[in-house]
Formats: sequence, structure tokens, C-alpha cells
Amino acid sequence: MITAYLDHLTVERGLSRNTLASYRRDLDRYAARLAESGISDLSEVSASAITDHLAFLRDDGLASSSAARAISAVRGLHRFAAREGYAGADVSAEVRPPAPPKRLPKALDVDQVTRLLAVPDDTPLGLRDKALLEFLYGTGARISEAVGADIDDLTLDGEPSAVLHGKGGRTRLVPVGGYARASLDAYLVRGRPALAANGRGTPAVFLNARGGRLSRQSAWTILHRAASAAGLPVDGPHAVSPHTLRHSYATHLLDGGADVRVVQELLGHASVTTTQVYTLVTVERLREVYATAHPRAR
Repeated sequence: MITAYLDHLTVERGLSRNTLASYRRDLDRYAARLAESGISDLSEVSASAITDHLAFLRDDGLASSSAARAISAVRGLHRFAAREGYAGADVSAEVRPPAPPKRLPKALDVDQVTRLLAVPDDTPLGLRDKALLEFLYGTGARISEAVGADIDDLTLDGEPSAVLHGKGGRTRLVPVGGYARASLDAYLVRGRPALAANGRGTPAVFLNARGGRLSRQSAWTILHRAASAAGLPVDGPHAVSPHTLRHSYATHLLDGGADVRVVQELLGHASVTTTQVYTLVTVERLREVYATAHPRAR
């Protein structure tokens, strides 16, 4: 049955050789576990047997992602057997794979952000880089929203603001802070005209050296270069990325007392649940402060 299922995956879904090999190992281990319980036919398997196998995988020290893949392979096998008439019902439908642990966003602290934003120089490209970094941190924009912004999306007089064009065609209006406004002013007056002279005219706020719209990849490179110069991690699990500044924006707002629903609107999240992951970060910081400051915390 396992061989028939893997053949089906090969023909119908075109899975890679490595994926199929992983599925084979997962299912062979499952079959061995069933055999230890005296089960040799899928029609004899109960939902509790699959749950027991999942518990075995966890107790065996398998990573949650690997355990989830293994149970996914098992459920696929049972689905296939039921559909092909080899089993009366798909008992695996009652079993859910383990949920992967939530990874909390890694935010920079204020000093790290300050070091990062101090890196660009006063050349036209440097003015652009500083304006871009200040814009990302000062508005919480996604990288696609920043490079997609046009001049008409900015209002720098009176109450400075920017229109961001987000996912699903949704737009939102966000305030632009004083530092971001100053950097944008300097770039628009002393940097952008020099870059625009090399192109054919584009409404984009952020331009490349040829006068065209800055790409996401180029914006990522700008941040990577600045992070490296500031002594911030550019490799590994905590490497600085464009989303790091968005995470930092949200975390620092919440640390400063902002309401989570306000931050939800500023980030353009459709659900407040998405934003609440940042509250977990601030709770951790509160615990750190408590542990170091309270006389009976330890």
C-alpha cells in the first residue's frame, strides 16, 4: 500500500526525489510501529493508533516540523487507501498534525536602529538610502509598499503622512514621523533630482542609480549593506531584513503604550490576532525588566 501511494505521488503530484524519500522513511517507520502492535492492514488502524504514533514521534525527539511532515504522510496514505477502496473509512481525518511553534519576531532595540540609520552618507544615493530606511522604520511599511510608493502618495506639509498600497489592493494612511520627514525632504530636494536625471521620468519616490523605480531586491541590498556597516547581524536566524524594521516599528509602538488596535491599523493587518504576536515580544521585555528591577523577583 505504501508503494502504491508513493507511486501515486510520483505520477499525480510530481514530488521531488528527496520528498519521496522522506515520505518513504516516515511511512516505513509508521508501518513498523503498527506491526509492533500486531496491525498489518490499514483497515485495522484506529484514530488512536495514529495519535499514539504521533506521541511516539514527539517522545523520540523529532522536531515539530518533521513530526508534522510524518503525520501528513500518514494521513495522505490513509486518504489514498480510503479513496481507492482499500479501507472502509479515513480514520486519519480525526488526527491533526502538531502545530509548529510560533516564532516571535526579532526586533532591534532603539540603539541598534539609531546605529543603522546613521550609516548612509550625504551623496544622492546615501540620501536615498537614509530616506528609505527612515521611511521603513518610521511608517512600518512593507518593503513592497515602500518601493511602490509614488511622489503623490506623500504629504510632507502640515501633518506629514503617506498612503501605503498594501496586500489585496488595500490602502492605508499612516503618519510620517519627524525624522523620516526630514530625511525624505533632504532626499527629494538634494538626492532624487540627481538620480531622476539619469532616467526617463517615473513617479516613484525611491529611484535607482539609473533613474528608475528601486526594486525590492535593491532595497534589501541597501538594508543589508547598512546593517553590516552598523555591526548588526546579516546572517543566521536573527539577520536584519526589511521586515525587521517593520517588527521594530510595531514593538517600539507597543512598548511606548500604543493600543494594539491602533498598531493593527498602522500595519495594515486585517485581523488584530496577527498584530498580537508583537504583544508577546513586549511581555518578554516586561518580564526582563521585572526580573532585574524587583527586589523579590528572584
